Amino acid sequence: MVKITISLEEEILQFLDQLAQGNRSAYINSLLAQQRRQAIKAEMIAALLKDAEDQEYLAEIELWDHVAGDGIDASK
Repeated sequence: MVKITISLEEEILQFLDQLAQGNRSAYINSLLAQQRRQAIKAEMIAALLKDAEDQEYLAEIELWDHVAGDGIDASK
């Protein structure tokens, strides 16, 4: 873990202390991890929407769909 120093307004620090229940670092890590998950989710949704509009990509997926269920058992 890396230690850093940040500056907070006094009111914000008081608010943080109310919510952090004695562990500022854990609380801030939790908040930032949640923000990171939301950002990754938004990026994934944007990429999927872009793929859904890409006719060349959709045509290639359709071709692969024809061979995906060809009956070959990969476990043998």
